[in-house]
Amino acid sequence: MTSPTFYPCQDEAPVRRHTPGAAPTCGESLVTLLERYGVDYVFGIPGVHTIELYRGLAASSIRHVTPRHEQGAGFMADGYARVTGKPGVCFIITGPGMTNIATAMAQAYADSIPMLVISSVNARRELGSGDGRLHELPSQRELFAGLTAFSHTLLDAADLPQVLARAFTVFGSARPRPVHIEIPLDVIVSPAGALAYAPAAAATRPAPDAEAIAAAAGCLAGAKRPLILAGGGAVDAGEPLRTLAERLQAPVALTINAKGLLPCGHPLLLGSTQSLPQTRELVRDADVVLAIGTELGETDYDTVFDGGFTIDGHLIRIDIDAGQLMRNFRPDMAIAGDAKAALTGLVRALGSRSAVKSAAWGAARVEQVRAKIDADYDAPSRAQAALIETLTTALPGVIIVGDSTSPTYVGNLTHDAAAPRSWFNSSTGYGTLGYGLPAAIGAKLAAPHRPVVCLIGDGGLQFTLPELASAVEAGAAVIVVVWNNSGYGEIRKYMAARDITPVGVDPYTPDFIMLARGFGCLAQTAGNPATLAGALEAATSAKLPTVIEIREADWFENTGAQA
Repeated sequence: MTSPTFYPCQDEAPVRRHTPGAAPTCGESLVTLLERYGVDYVFGIPGVHTIELYRGLAASSIRHVTPRHEQGAGFMADGYARVTGKPGVCFIITGPGMTNIATAMAQAYADSIPMLVISSVNARRELGSGDGRLHELPSQRELFAGLTAFSHTLLDAADLPQVLARAFTVFGSARPRPVHIEIPLDVIVSPAGALAYAPAAAATRPAPDAEAIAAAAGCLAGAKRPLILAGGGAVDAGEPLRTLAERLQAPVALTINAKGLLPCGHPLLLGSTQSLPQTRELVRDADVVLAIGTELGETDYDTVFDGGFTIDGHLIRIDIDAGQLMRNFRPDMAIAGDAKAALTGLVRALGSRSAVKSAAWGAARVEQVRAKIDADYDAPSRAQAALIETLTTALPGVIIVGDSTSPTYVGNLTHDAAAPRSWFNSSTGYGTLGYGLPAAIGAKLAAPHRPVVCLIGDGGLQFTLPELASAVEAGAAVIVVVWNNSGYGEIRKYMAARDITPVGVDPYTPDFIMLARGFGCLAQTAGNPATLAGALEAATSAKLPTVIEIREADWFENTGAQA
């Protein structure tokens, strides 16, 4: 007896068979257009509703990477985008695939990361019907409108080039955030042979008003105690930022996503210590503060959640997003425009007007502040800082991708990245768990010749542990450093500090070494800096991902710290 043919969606049994010489479908044309826009990776899990997006993929230059969960696809795209500056692209199935990737989209939205999520959606005549069709949502587009620069339903294949042009214009010329394009099932398979495949002309980023830049330059030139706060929006403006800071002798504090804009050891670099009292005092003492490309948000300026970060001096804000200029701190001068253009304009407008500042300001004050901060770190913080120093010493040029875990929090304060786009994590903005591993995979695919370390806790790793298999399959030889404190250690401490009996913070901790090897990775433990350095050296020559487990108690004992 012949078994009946079963289609995962009975209503969506294949309606189109490929005919040699036939006009390309919308799905095939999408792949061609993505190639023309320079897309080299797509992250996704094929499903019955998206297989037509894959019809032209095998013959294209685009490489497909299959995560083990759609959230992993989004985090991989995020990590890829942060390293390259290019949008990470995902193919995601209708309904559950989209709700699975929502967390990753929210993290990218919060941190202004370019991400293109292309999904299927039910056929046009079925949209909003409420008939209970496979994967149906009341309105998938509206659900994701709040997590994107825009969410669009493609109702006609002829509109595909124009919608993609809108998306890539957002990525290149505005505040970069996710874009969602959903394509109904009947549109994906519709003929699209007459489309124009040439990419749209790249739009320039908005230039700041010249008169406003001149006025800001005059204000900065007259300042006795200028200070600069730079965020991820200035990540491509390192050279003019450094020139401006040196000309003004202005201390510079960087957000987490701006680390590396001033090189390690620069005498004006405060690091990312805006939540610490010593740096806050310095900011209050500044008579003019230039905030550029930064939200001035809680996760960079008030991680202790006490509302203690204040700006008492004259505040100049520059941001590509005009709406952001009035959030959190109202400026005395607000300039909408691209960070690099603005900083270059300020350097040019200053000319020789930059006066010599007080000998007690600039580098001298930064040195004092950093010395006070360093003296205040407790033993566990120093031990975890030593872990990160071991990573950077053993792995020159390393990209460190962190999760929400204790060593990452310490590194956010103590670590100065050697270059931009070399330190990022999920503790800012949306603050999700499980980000580190898939984001590190995306980062390694973006920079295959650089060492990439995922710094993650045992609790966070269990969110996305199966992505180890994705790393093996993709040939992404990431180094996963697992900080194992047997549960949600930071939350456990937080509960204890609030006199709350810890509940739910001690989940079962599996054998990570055995699991890692089962997924096809190399794996070992390390309990001190010397052992870790040796494990890292071995990992650099490996062609497989390497998992290095560090038990918190062992590391603290061997580095003289107390947990």
